[in-house]
Amino acid sequence: MDTGVTGFKDHSISGIMIPMRFRSTHSSESLVSFKDAVLHCLPPDGGLYVPDRAMDIRQLFLYMDEETGFSDLVAAVAPSLLEGGLNPLSASRVAESAFNFEPELIRLDDDYSLLNLCKGPTGLYKDFGIAFLAAVLEELHKDSPPLLVLAAALADTGVSMAHAFGGRKGMSVVLVYPAGRTTEPPPAIPSAVVSNGGNIIPIQVQGTFDDCQRLVNETINDRTFAARYHITGANTVNPGRLLPQAFYYLYAFIKIKKQLSGGLAFSVPCGNFGNFIAGLYAWKFGMPVNGFIAAMNANNALGDFIKGGAFIPCPVIKTNSPALDVSIPLNFSRLESFYREAPAVMRNMVYPASVDDELTLRTMERVWKKYHLHIDSNTAVAFAAAEQTAAGLDWKGNVHTVVLATRHYAREAELIRTVTGETVPEMQPLQQTIEPVAVISPNLDAFQGIISRCFQ
Repeated sequence: MDTGVTGFKDHSISGIMIPMRFRSTHSSESLVSFKDAVLHCLPPDGGLYVPDRAMDIRQLFLYMDEETGFSDLVAAVAPSLLEGGLNPLSASRVAESAFNFEPELIRLDDDYSLLNLCKGPTGLYKDFGIAFLAAVLEELHKDSPPLLVLAAALADTGVSMAHAFGGRKGMSVVLVYPAGRTTEPPPAIPSAVVSNGGNIIPIQVQGTFDDCQRLVNETINDRTFAARYHITGANTVNPGRLLPQAFYYLYAFIKIKKQLSGGLAFSVPCGNFGNFIAGLYAWKFGMPVNGFIAAMNANNALGDFIKGGAFIPCPVIKTNSPALDVSIPLNFSRLESFYREAPAVMRNMVYPASVDDELTLRTMERVWKKYHLHIDSNTAVAFAAAEQTAAGLDWKGNVHTVVLATRHYAREAELIRTVTGETVPEMQPLQQTIEPVAVISPNLDAFQGIISRCFQ
């Protein structure tokens, strides 16, 4: 199997490891350390931070096998990737602090496996990146002035944030969520972590989620204000949340490598493309892989772009996989950066696929009947895309595809019952209304005014 790292800058000179730095997607001139990228979150030029080179760490993970635990893998590879940011001791502390859960690789047959990323506290793949970010911020910023972390959050993200950041030393988290949406501190977390002496501060915005994200980004980019309160962000714009998602791709590889007789591919449900970008990071770090399937629903946001066309945003289409209903992916500039570096390589290993609602539901039913396994609608999009791509490229028996399961099926218990006729226990409700510390209009002065009053 070819690692596909050809086309990117090498990671070493005369065998000497060069620490990975981060650059903006808008410019390669200014490089920053991992610590600076995480603590400042956004480059001043309006781009997003990406690794500046391909770090080949095969010597660290190729010797690992199916007995290696996820936190052990993270502790082993993070110091080399993030040299200067995390040493072996601090990486071990971060891994132990972040992960009391791990992915689960389920071998289905000769052609398909399922990478279950729903084992975290909220049943979402986001738990991995958010947990790592919370632990690494606590590690990097200890013995420093208190850190203020901003996050635009719908209900799912808000719950994961509360789990990961609740009670962390030396930081407070402002969860910014739109009116009509809710976020909650889940029962496993003491209510004291939410406002009134806790470190989770909810603020409701009379606007959309896009308004919330804009307020967070504008505040981070207000360098004087951000420096005053030591502000960073916790959404996927922060590389400290996105980068660790690459670790579960490496984990899947070491679990399955001894069983492979041919190539390996991953099928990823894509909305904002953060999870997909993380897979490409794993490839750049040396993971042998033959292809990535960008599985999109009817919105097909980047299908034309991946095929070499222009990116032309279209109105969002509502589907039965709403987490993938995205017109302008937040991580588009990161994907665009990959294509600028090695367009020929990328277009020969990235396969877009669009799946409509009817096929999504049929796939949920078929997977249940064939494998006696329930999957949610997002995972069904990825599974259907994997089957489409394998048939079109004649992969059967030659390439094994790992499908990412990114959302616990119990979150869609009613849809599961409708499609399969099976009754499954509903996941404990994760949404309830909580009282925000403030309800504000979607403008920067109002948002920064609340921050100033809360943290003066």
